[in-house]
Amino acid sequence: MESLTSALQTAASESVRGAIHAGAELLQKAGIVSARLDAEVLLRHVLGVEKAEFYLGFDVGLDATAEREFQKLLLRRAGREPVAYITGHKEFWSLDFVVTPAVLIPRPETELLVEQALKLAMRHSRRYASKILDLGTGSGAIAVSLAQELPQARLCAVDISAAALEVARLNARRHGVEERMEFFCGDLFEPVAEEGEGFDLIVANPPYIRSGDLAALAPEIRHWEPMAALDGGADGLLYYRKIVAEAGDYLKTGGTLLFEIGDGMGGPVRRLFGDYEPAEVYRDYAGKERVVAAGKGSDDG
Repeated sequence: MESLTSALQTAASESVRGAIHAGAELLQKAGIVSARLDAEVLLRHVLGVEKAEFYLGFDVGLDATAEREFQKLLLRRAGREPVAYITGHKEFWSLDFVVTPAVLIPRPETELLVEQALKLAMRHSRRYASKILDLGTGSGAIAVSLAQELPQARLCAVDISAAALEVARLNARRHGVEERMEFFCGDLFEPVAEEGEGFDLIVANPPYIRSGDLAALAPEIRHWEPMAALDGGADGLLYYRKIVAEAGDYLKTGGTLLFEIGDGMGGPVRRLFGDYEPAEVYRDYAGKERVVAAGKGSDDG
């Protein structure tokens, strides 16, 4: 590691391009698959520049302060700390979200949940210009994205973690939707009990990793992300059962419950819905089962 750090110092003093090359080499030796991309993201964060400016300045030299900061961030990443926690930011739905170790890092595949929710909103616009509940909101990525796209909607965001809710509030404020959002700290439906049967749409990305599979997760996930947001119980269905059992008391007739799921969970989750309309399973762009949606009756005839 010492020799690589020396190489980085030499390359960095020459140019941004050299610093990226040396940084990527350091990360690659640490077993980081996305070494080159991570080195670029970290250096861009240090320099505080947008992508276009960054790539146009490949031949510019680094000053000593930037060089030292880049080294620090590379060593953190080599220790398998996620890039998003190092920079404090993650893009989702083309929006920049603040993230901390109090929340899961938003994943691109979760955008399908937002996409399907918006399709429902447009299909039933007269109903969906009203109330949406996001259970386990975390960073607020889902709720804030929906609030951005649905300016007439009221969003209620619930999380059992007060620290996570503070991150969600910050993101709502950053994106100008805080006035149309309410935040509730508690377990699932408990903090919104007074809302009653008032939601047109309930969305959730609950913990769904089987308890026995947690030890096999990548170090970036296993050692850094909040375990409570990952552990879905023995079969991964613990929170789906809880939510389905109570959601009917909070959904309006004709309302819809949407879940993110893990690949291969479509059948097991669909079978939980009982009195709901037949559930639909949607696949992401990698062909994996990713979202399940089911309606509570229908008043459309």
